[in-house]
Amino acid sequence: MKCARAVALVGVLLAATTVADTPLEPLRSPQEFDSIRDRAARSKAYFTEAAKVLQHPRCLNCHPATRSPTQGDDLHPHVPLVQAGPENKGTKELPCSSCHGAANAATLGARVKSIPGNDHWSLAPASMAWQGLTTAEICEQIKDPKRNGNRTLAQLEKHLAEDPLVGWAWDPGEGRAPAPGSQQVFGQLIAAWIKTGAHCENRSR
Repeated sequence: MKCARAVALVGVLLAATTVADTPLEPLRSPQEFDSIRDRAARSKAYFTEAAKVLQHPRCLNCHPATRSPTQGDDLHPHVPLVQAGPENKGTKELPCSSCHGAANAATLGARVKSIPGNDHWSLAPASMAWQGLTTAEICEQIKDPKRNGNRTLAQLEKHLAEDPLVGWAWDPGEGRAPAPGSQQVFGQLIAAWIKTGAHCENRSR
């Protein structure tokens, strides 16, 4: 019942958040950067391209600046208001599983056409919050074991290229635009970035 009321409320409040019929943004493959001879510059270019995914709403909504997720392409506050909880899966009173199941679920609503779902549905840890950060800041954060879930670069590559929850970004359910490209190309870009030294652009705003 909590979830049903929440979906109904979303339909009332978010009349302007449906996905427009616009072409999906492509993601360039690593081979398209072969003309960049400088290794460090090419490494930075790989990450800048991969960041089209990391900075897409499908990722940003689960990597918010606060401990509450956001929704939609406009990153509006989650309805109903929820908190990450001690395990990043909501609170005891309102866990993520109240609405989010193991797979995307269609609704009967005209505004909210589906509820996202995945076996591993959860909010990113606080250390991995990157809404509002620049590409350079995300780059430095994502390769820092203290802020990326204690992952080595090899583990980070595997996580981004193979994790099914990351993969949800390309299969987000009806009514949501998927992330650019594919998880396969995204993983190739991350692998190429790491292989060339995992360089980041200078941090500036």
